[in-house]
Amino acid sequence: MAYTIPDISLNDGNTIPQLGFGVYQIAPKVTAEAVGRALEIGYRHIDTAEMYGNEAEVGQAIRTSDLDRSDVFVTSKLNNGFHRPDDARRAFDSTLEALKTDYIDLFLIHWPLPTRYDGDFVSTWKTLEEFQRDGRARSVGVSNFQVPHLERLAAEAEVTPAVNQVEVHPYFGNEEVRAYGRAHGIATEAWAPIAQGKVLDDPTLLDIAEQLGRSVAQVVLRWHVQRGDIVFPKSVTPERVEENFRIFDFELDDATMERITALDRGEAGRQGPNPDTFDVIPA
Repeated sequence: MAYTIPDISLNDGNTIPQLGFGVYQIAPKVTAEAVGRALEIGYRHIDTAEMYGNEAEVGQAIRTSDLDRSDVFVTSKLNNGFHRPDDARRAFDSTLEALKTDYIDLFLIHWPLPTRYDGDFVSTWKTLEEFQRDGRARSVGVSNFQVPHLERLAAEAEVTPAVNQVEVHPYFGNEEVRAYGRAHGIATEAWAPIAQGKVLDDPTLLDIAEQLGRSVAQVVLRWHVQRGDIVFPKSVTPERVEENFRIFDFELDDATMERITALDRGEAGRQGPNPDTFDVIPA
């Protein structure tokens, strides 16, 4: 059965497929094969980053597919060591070169790093605005930005981020950030959508999955899309990649949605670093 992946409208007039394929922690030597398989299944949105070290392999998979470049939505992110404007410009050029493309659909600041570079992520953001103005980035956004970071951009910059990619899953709803995004037209993308696998043996989710005849991962991914967020699960297991794609032929009712949302543990449920203190720059 063929599935139509819904598009999410962004605040700059562009659209983004709501379901994508992530390549975080996928080794470069297997990335091209994994992305190629995802494209064959029907994924049309690939999420990578300079930090992942596999942009070139993503580009290779797209070029060797039967798809035109315009048929695939590609996201990448600025590495943490390149926030200063001139460094960001060089890093962006490197991303385009690695992908072998003259534009990228969405480019993000990967982390705000509020304790680095004198806390000046605004000048970094204004540099991304340049990339959008010259057409080499169709959309620009941020990743792991908290509400105070977003408020500072609103006060000091001209362009509102199209997207904020943040940790979201049933154990960590990140509701304050999501609510700010809704109020200001910033789409939320959920990374770690199944809490890095931590939710797969949750009794509530296992019960729901059994009732529906679905996997826990499918149930959780369906919860994300019904909340209106963009999601991009990752796997190198062919069966899992296809399973994650098959989430548009069933729905969760309101009561089930509420059961899943109620699993939120607040800050205790966070699996990744806290963006307010995270300041790691790769060697």
